[in-house]
Amino acid sequence: MIDHQVRVHPSADRLPREEQLAWKLAAVATGTQEAPGLDPEAAEMVSNRIIDNAAVAVASLRRRPVAVARTQGAGHRAAPGASAFGLPAGTRLSPEWAAWANGTAVRELDFHDTYLAADYSHPGDNIPPLLAVAQHTGRSGADLLRGITAAYEIHVALVKGICLHAHRIDHVAHLGAATAAGIGAMLRLDTETVYQAIQQAVHTTTATRQSRKGEISSWKAFAPAFAGKAAIEAVDRAMRGEGSPSPVYEGEDGFLAWMLDGPEASYTVTLPEPGETRRAILDTYTKEHSAEYQAQAIIDLARGLRAKTGPLEKVRSIVLHTSHHTHHVIGSGSGDPQKYDPNAGRETLDHSVPYIFAVALEDGGWHHERSYAPERARRPATVELWQKISTVEDPEWTRRYHDPDPARRAFGGRAVITLDDGTVIEDGLAVADAHPAGARPFDRAGYTAKFRALTDGIVTPAAQDAFLRSAAHLVELDTEGLSGLFPAVDTDTVAAYDATLPKGLF
Repeated sequence: MIDHQVRVHPSADRLPREEQLAWKLAAVATGTQEAPGLDPEAAEMVSNRIIDNAAVAVASLRRRPVAVARTQGAGHRAAPGASAFGLPAGTRLSPEWAAWANGTAVRELDFHDTYLAADYSHPGDNIPPLLAVAQHTGRSGADLLRGITAAYEIHVALVKGICLHAHRIDHVAHLGAATAAGIGAMLRLDTETVYQAIQQAVHTTTATRQSRKGEISSWKAFAPAFAGKAAIEAVDRAMRGEGSPSPVYEGEDGFLAWMLDGPEASYTVTLPEPGETRRAILDTYTKEHSAEYQAQAIIDLARGLRAKTGPLEKVRSIVLHTSHHTHHVIGSGSGDPQKYDPNAGRETLDHSVPYIFAVALEDGGWHHERSYAPERARRPATVELWQKISTVEDPEWTRRYHDPDPARRAFGGRAVITLDDGTVIEDGLAVADAHPAGARPFDRAGYTAKFRALTDGIVTPAAQDAFLRSAAHLVELDTEGLSGLFPAVDTDTVAAYDATLPKGLF
């Protein structure tokens, strides 16, 4: 691996493009190996994440934001076009609108993969736009595999090296760059074209984190889909010979200078050497529970503590000692009163670790729908327990959150439960059970079980089997075979739900 120093340069420097971060990202993408030469573990993980994405997308088909994105997309038919979850098999949309519909479906339940380092990310958000472009352009499963591998490599590198959230910039700014790079690798575009597309994508997908703050709206699900859509459009423009704001990262009026650390900004982004195997996807991890990733270990911790606490009405207080990120993003350190509001929507509750810990402690588990039901959030005993829970930042948990060794990195915390009689019960958990370093790391069997559970009653067992075969043999699929990556669902039921929505422009 090579450490690249990235800093702001005045325009008078005329920084050569080969020394710009966007060019180096593009070179990594275009230099990604062809499918037969890819790391076999990384290739298998790509199939796992395709399974994971489809599971959570199908489970969200009758949720309003997903239906809105799907019905918007349905107004933009195209040939050859791309498929969309929930639409009839023969329906093809323009690829950017298919990416919009599918990206929203994948993101809605906050239930797919994650990578946490200097910043946050959901690298699986790269898959919907790449799959849409692959279908529209007649690519094979091997092409798609190469593109997804490259997108993960770029995404992980940016998340490791450049913190966005400290400046309240939404993490999809890194996603746009990764998606443009992945599409470029999949289509075998030249480095110059991918360089221009990456810069356009970064420039057009930079937004504030207000979408994840306070009264969180459904835009939390739409934001990565928008980034994927914008990345496709950026690649299209670059392929037609259009340029971009350059250098988008290092320019004196650019991304680093005015969105992040300012004119004196300096970052280190570590990228693979030419010819080095792309394995970054193996550093990422998925979710067993439908909640923000930093709550995964907290749910498992609550499950383990449940037998030790006794009657929960005798709890005086619960303090979760955890990292800076967890305390300030999903804990009481956020300063968001909505995180304690029984009338808050799902988008807010899945970013409230006090709520999540209360419900997991009461129920001994988590469900992607029942745990967020309004009647569940408003249960008097739950509300009473919920209001007793707070978080504090512990420097040791913050240090472990940023540990450079993935095997020692921790995203959990320690719970200190004080009962009315003064008894103190405490325990901690570093990583979620499903994490690669956890008690029950997810493998193909875990991804398969998650897919079957989330699609039960929506996808027939025979259709489940057909989809899983397609995903397992990704590298062997031809263009037509990519349609097999969309499980067959009861589209009449989906259409009936869509018909209840208010009409828009399309």
